This record gives sequence, structure tokens and C-alpha cells, in this order.
Amino acid sequence: MTYEKMAHDKVLCTERGNMTALIVAYTKNRVIGNKGKIPWRIKGEQRRFRELTTGNVVIMGRKSYEEIGHPLPNRFTVVVSNTADFEAENCTTASSLEQALKKAKSLQPGKHIYISGGAGLYREAIALVEKMYVTEIEAEIEGDTFFPEFDERLFDKETEERVEGEIPFTYVTYTRKDGDCDKSIY
Repeated sequence: MTYEKMAHDKVLCTERGNMTALIVAYTKNRVIGNKGKIPWRIKGEQRRFRELTTGNVVIMGRKSYEEIGHPLPNRFTVVVSNTADFEAENCTTASSLEQALKKAKSLQPGKHIYISGGAGLYREAIALVEKMYVTEIEAEIEGDTFFPEFDERLFDKETEERVEGEIPFTYVTYTRKDGDCDKSIY
């Protein structure tokens, strides 16, 4: 099964065709960043991110956006920031995750929505998403930004693919059980 097909599978809390998910890569010690950067370069690790998010909506925080420096190609980007305004082709700004989700759904109806960090958005998003697409990097890497703990009992876990290499990694998908996500912002 391709990741694109998984992204388009029926989900539990979908409204008007928009699936809301988060997508993240983290290490054994849950590191997602160090000094404002992703602290690893692993060949092929970002493949699933590209396959899932292309043609859809990506919501990210200001620091994540500034690390990239531009809207991602072939995606609609919503940047969550209270201090800066990012407006470009296929890019807009929202002041909160709630506002970002509303903008994404109204400006890109029927598109899937992927929350791609940073740590603050992930913390807020875990209660809202139907799926979490996680790349588990099988190393402990030094960092100062971490993916938050979450209650795995609320999700079904499916290991998709393990990739060998200098630093192995595994693609895992967590799907919320019983549609038990917070629908209050929908």
C-alpha cells in the first residue's frame, strides 16, 4: 500500500473531505530539533513526508517555516505565527492552530491537512488529529526540542516500513480509535 493511498483512506473525524493528521520524525529520545534545525540528514527519510503532503495543506509554526525559508512546492502552506505575517503564492498566516485549520478547510476544501511542527503545534494537535504519521529514527541524537508524550492507548499503531542504512528508521502510522478526537474546532 502506498503512503498516498493511506493518506486518502477513510478516516474517523473527517469533515467535508478534510483529513487532519500530524506528520513528524523523531529519534528514540523524541528529539525533533536542535538550535532551530533538524539535527540529522538521513537519505530517504523525508520521502513519506513528500508523498503524503504533496497536493495537500501543510500547517507549521513560524520557526519551522523560517528554517525552510519558503512555501513548500506543490502544497498550500499555513504558517502559525503571532509575530510575523507570511503571505505568498500558496502560503498564508494564521494566529493559532484553530484559525489555521479553519483557513485550510475554507481555502483548500477537500484537501488533507498535515500539521508538521514545531513542538508547540504538535502538543496542541495531538488531541485533534485522526492520524499521526511518524518516522521513528533509530538513534539518540542531541537536541533541545522534543515531540510530546502522548497516550498510545488512544491509537492503533501500524508499522509501515523499516528502512535500513547508516541510521535506520521506521515509518509508523497511529490511527485514532473510535473517532475520539476533539471535534470542538471543526
